Amino acid sequence: MKPQRIWVLIADGARARVLRDVLSREKASQEDEDLMFHSERRRPREIMADKPGRSFASTGTRRSAMEYHSDPVREEDRAFAAMLADMLNSRHLAGDFDQLVVAAAPQMLGDLRQAFPESLRKVTAAEIAKDFTKLPVHELRNVIRKLEIKRASADE
Repeated sequence: MKPQRIWVLIADGARARVLRDVLSREKASQEDEDLMFHSERRRPREIMADKPGRSFASTGTRRSAMEYHSDPVREEDRAFAAMLADMLNSRHLAGDFDQLVVAAAPQMLGDLRQAFPESLRKVTAAEIAKDFTKLPVHELRNVIRKLEIKRASADE
């Protein structure tokens, strides 16, 4: 029987890393084999450089400031999640992995859930609502392996 190729996505709103075959008992893949992604984070003042504008009141001649209809920073986070979902879906359709484990900051995890197509949802083996993006690579691999061992022993 062919061993399952499991990828682990570690993400937050600004960066992501895909660890390939980190759960296999063979020699750990090297850091240069990981897929790395970075979102160009802009400050809110850069995104909202222009004032939202002013409009006339429905009666009279008074004018008042308009509000933004959405949060531009959240929109950038959602766009980053959509880009990750597209990349993972294309790699899955190409046969690069069989199962996916997602470990992301809670808000990013929600964005990824919405962005994932049905084909990725079916192969998602586990979701972990924690932000591991700041951990060093060797420590990150150990944490993910321990989480998987706990999950596997709970299934038995």
